[in-house]
Amino acid sequence: MIRNRAAAVYNSTIADMCCPFPGFLSRFVCVLLFVLCGSTMAAFGTDWVVVQQDLAHRIVGVAGPGAASVEVVNRSSLTKRDFDDINRGLRAQLESLGLRTVKPEQAAATVLITLSENLQNYVWVAEIHQGAGEISVVMTSAPRSESVELVRESPAMVIRKTPLWSQERPILDVAILQEGAAPSQIAVLDPDKVAIYRLADGRWQQEQSLPIMHSRIWPRDMRGRLIPRQDHWFDIYLPGVFCQSSNSPPLALVCRPSDDPWPLSGQFPLGGFFAATRNFFTGVLAPGVGKQTSTAKFYSAAPLPRPTYTLWIFSGVDGTLRLLDGASEQTARVTWGSDLANVKTACGSGWQVLATRPGDNAGDSVRAFEFPDRDPVPVSPVLEFAGGITALWTEAKGASAIAVSHNSETGNYEAFRLSMACGQ
Repeated sequence: MIRNRAAAVYNSTIADMCCPFPGFLSRFVCVLLFVLCGSTMAAFGTDWVVVQQDLAHRIVGVAGPGAASVEVVNRSSLTKRDFDDINRGLRAQLESLGLRTVKPEQAAATVLITLSENLQNYVWVAEIHQGAGEISVVMTSAPRSESVELVRESPAMVIRKTPLWSQERPILDVAILQEGAAPSQIAVLDPDKVAIYRLADGRWQQEQSLPIMHSRIWPRDMRGRLIPRQDHWFDIYLPGVFCQSSNSPPLALVCRPSDDPWPLSGQFPLGGFFAATRNFFTGVLAPGVGKQTSTAKFYSAAPLPRPTYTLWIFSGVDGTLRLLDGASEQTARVTWGSDLANVKTACGSGWQVLATRPGDNAGDSVRAFEFPDRDPVPVSPVLEFAGGITALWTEAKGASAIAVSHNSETGNYEAFRLSMACGQ
């Protein structure tokens, strides 16, 4: 959606950092400093041997020579061939410095090396576990540049776009009520009504139309959510208005004034209070992310589960991303638009964030990202739309998202389901 989009850039990373940490907060500070500081690795260029040597020296400087188990994982856009070469090179460098790789049960230390990247640099992070609770992190990076001559494989993931509905009136949201191999019944929300359609003989036929009764004057940039429920058909969230359907057809719709928080995710119990006269959330959260019950004003939000916490990503009205983990808040400037949604898939790490780009009404796009830590990494090609995106919401089951765009050629609003297809 095109809402006060501000272009921004990443800060570069710093290579010289060794960070012993006894707890999560200290680790978070170390990673944050690493992300925010400037890179000193420009001399590395594309020489992987130099980067491998640098990281190996840092690892052995912490772990010392001896027996260790080593695991290397790829969370970057490097090809499998490049990853295999780097993996072998890292292990050879470690062996040359006296660190012998053995099975975990024979190891005095364990080393987990993650190859990740941000929009400017390849970032390699090594977690070193020694003893009962001592953990250290060392990092290095190499700039990504146009001179990098890597043979790229096909992207690991592709966003699929399935058309659902098109109409002249603005579409606020679409909910798929029934489906088999494909959607067979949908509900379409616009500022005046919610309409139920069923697919028959290859065409959508309207079954029912329910007017939305309200006394408010809608804001110009209207937003709304349509969420299927278990004990009744659906709930509707509109600026200053809440509507609930009956539980059996023919459906009835009851609407009332409401300042209740809107659900921000169908999989995680967090709500945000929507500004009834504007097009954004106020920043007040219910019940909160851990001890954090508020953030800055935002347009949209997406959660990413971690083993011990959930990382929430908020698209701020000031053009920044805000990342809340329940204990601290981090900000980052990225060249994203104002709409984002999360999807749970069988691809990659299992969770991706779909984000729009800054643009204009002539065209828009969505791209999938993953967050190996706090830096977004693109994991799909850009998916283009024929007009500006006006809504992007995660579906209730969490495996796909609904995107609405305003076609600049036809003038119609078009709703699509976005899902992820994993690479071969």
